[in-house]
Amino acid sequence: MTYVVTENCIKCKYMDCVEVCPVDCFYEGENMLVINPDECIDCGVCEPECPAEAILPDTEDGLDSWLELNTKFSASWPNITVKGDSPGDADEWKDKPDKLSQLSEAPGPGS
Repeated sequence: MTYVVTENCIKCKYMDCVEVCPVDCFYEGENMLVINPDECIDCGVCEPECPAEAILPDTEDGLDSWLELNTKFSASWPNITVKGDSPGDADEWKDKPDKLSQLSEAPGPGS
């Protein structure tokens, strides 16, 4: 089992999860974070820290495509170990559905 970042993170990117991760398995895109499933130790401390409730265990139904997305982008986006600033409009995007089309494949700055 691993944890995966899902659609709710897109355009929110609160980054509270980064502060609590003991193994630094988060990677930063321009408008989303992902978890490297090979580095995640399944501790679960990140899940309750996410204000957007975007982090879920991969054992939940329907997350296969998100596991693939996390795997793909964690291989090319930079690692992030320090919480940065969330986008100014994060709260506006927090609970909006169908945000996948908003996902930028561009890497973020990392830390």
